[in-house]
Amino acid sequence: MYNTVLTLHSLFRWLVLASLLIAIIRSYTGWLTSLAFTKQDNRLRHITATIAHIQLVLGLWLYVISPVIDYFLHHYKEAVHMRQIRFFGMEHSLMMLIAIILITIGSSAAKRKTNDKAKFKTIAIWFTIAMVVILINIPWPFSPMVARPWLRLGGI
Repeated sequence: MYNTVLTLHSLFRWLVLASLLIAIIRSYTGWLTSLAFTKQDNRLRHITATIAHIQLVLGLWLYVISPVIDYFLHHYKEAVHMRQIRFFGMEHSLMMLIAIILITIGSSAAKRKTNDKAKFKTIAIWFTIAMVVILINIPWPFSPMVARPWLRLGGI
């Protein structure tokens, strides 16, 4: 089961990034050119937040069943000094949770705005901050000490 959830989490990363990028581009365009906030824009906002929440559920599931996290939790005093173990046990998990909270706040706040420009601005700002947090905390293949492949197809 671990390999399946790890693979799904890795695949969903790309959906999160793609939906966020599209939403960010659309929101800056709408904000800076004073476009009308359409049903499609609202749908994009909702879909982006939903994809992020699905990724959160996959990440939490992975956190519960991961042998890396199990080691981190049961050997905390040693593990906290091991960069790769600490990254997944603490840093990645906490920062991605913060990113999902930012997306949720931005989505919810934009939904409540009455002005189209304010809706776009709210999404642009909150989703951009979340995207930066996500990009910094993904274990990219070029990441020092925590490098992972572009797509994880199982395995630790």
